[in-house]
Amino acid sequence: MRIPLPRPRSLAGQLFAMQAVLIAVVVAGYALFTYVTDQRQAEDAAARQAMAVSRSIADAPSVVAAIHTPNPTAELQPYALRVMRGADVDFVTIMDTRGIRWTHPREKEIGRHFRGTIEPALHGTSFTETYTGTLGASVRAVTPIYDHGRIIGLVSAGIEVKVISKQVRDQVWALLGVAAGALVLGAVGTYVVNARLRRHTHGMNAAELSRMHDYHEAALHAVREGLLMLDGQYRVALINDGGRELLGLPPETSEEDVVGRSVADLGLPAPLTGALLASEPRVDEVHLTNDRVLVVNTSPVSGGERRGTVVTLRDVTELQSLMGELDSERGFTQALRSQAHEAANRLHTVVSLIELGRAEEAVDFATAELELAQALTDQVVAAVSEPVLAALLLGKTAQANERGVELVVSQDSRLDDGLLPPSLPARDLVTILGNLIDNAVDAAQGSLRARVTVTAYAEDAELVLCVADTGDGVDPAHADLVFQRGFTTKPAGPGGRGLGLALVRQAVQRHEGSLSVAEADGGGAEFVVRLPLAQEGAAVPGGAI
Repeated sequence: MRIPLPRPRSLAGQLFAMQAVLIAVVVAGYALFTYVTDQRQAEDAAARQAMAVSRSIADAPSVVAAIHTPNPTAELQPYALRVMRGADVDFVTIMDTRGIRWTHPREKEIGRHFRGTIEPALHGTSFTETYTGTLGASVRAVTPIYDHGRIIGLVSAGIEVKVISKQVRDQVWALLGVAAGALVLGAVGTYVVNARLRRHTHGMNAAELSRMHDYHEAALHAVREGLLMLDGQYRVALINDGGRELLGLPPETSEEDVVGRSVADLGLPAPLTGALLASEPRVDEVHLTNDRVLVVNTSPVSGGERRGTVVTLRDVTELQSLMGELDSERGFTQALRSQAHEAANRLHTVVSLIELGRAEEAVDFATAELELAQALTDQVVAAVSEPVLAALLLGKTAQANERGVELVVSQDSRLDDGLLPPSLPARDLVTILGNLIDNAVDAAQGSLRARVTVTAYAEDAELVLCVADTGDGVDPAHADLVFQRGFTTKPAGPGGRGLGLALVRQAVQRHEGSLSVAEADGGGAEFVVRLPLAQEGAAVPGGAI
């Protein structure tokens, strides 16, 4: 049978127990100190009181006169009893110089020897002492009685120690009552504070909190996705390694350098900064930085009031690029399907002509179609021998033709194979030129002369890509806005709009190029991209025309 071990007390419980014990120790120590102090003070007060009574009696003329009588007890005993009652002392003993009592609270003790010290008084010194006599322990004072400078007797007045202790106990009980009230009040306050602490720590003890912190730190740095936590003032409260990388912060920037700074001071793109500063949640919102395509999710943290925002960042740069390539492949597939359909129609035409006995016309028709297709291929390959761009242009030409748009490669185009440096990957060129052509085809579709003209050449160590269309053009007021994510003049489609030109700008900026838009010669818009071809430590290849 497994015996369940007791769970360690929570941090709040440990603090409560420690504070309760601390308060109890303080109160008990104060009570003990007060008891000892009051006992001493009560004894000192009793000694002073006894000394005052004994001196008053010694100075009384009636006492001196009674001592000279044949029977001093007859007059002194009633007098001593009256003094005891009036002065609030427990005994008054008047004796001769030998210590034989003339008075005592108990009459049977009269005539007996006084129990206590009398020698200092016989030498003329009044003193006090604590002594156990016939009435028990008492604090007493002994004073000599003078008559014309001669000691004729002694007087002792005292208060029993048990009476003093009772007074001190009464005071201590009152003190303990106040202390108990303070202890209860302190315990209640401690419980309230620790109950709140227990809520904040979720009832975990110190070891569990330490372990949770270790898990938190390990998970924070292990997660590849970016995690960003903002406080109520939109300052960075926490950021992990992935978050710093995805936001494009300098590599030398540590978490301590970022924490405490406002989101607006991180130098992020304006749309991304606006999303992070928004009070409403954002779900799977796409934003672009200089190097990445990010999916941003934000969720406010609230507990009756706004306490901050949790932001997660996912890098979909590779995914977006693959989606672009997939779209191109889909376009190629659709173009091939269309070409296959057209080829089937042409083949049927040729077969029909042969069946009608017009073989010569069938040969002329088939030859003309072959020459047209080969002329298009030869034109593109002759202008752009770089294989990836040539394949892209051929595929886009077929797509444009399907949509009723003529895609023309300008005669000024010339790009030799091997011209592009390794620092300019074909994927980025596909992103740039493919999106520009897609936008141009969309703009030209439906126009009177639906045409898209592509020009690609190298000049002055730069790769120049120009895409012009015959559409409505771009409003000069929107010349900068067209490159921002989300801007579009087209109706929203199922996949969203306004991302293509933003991806183009991102790729161009990544290679330190330039991107501009102007009005084309024949109307419409002309987008011009310039990308540097020079490589450090290598000669710039030729090929500019």
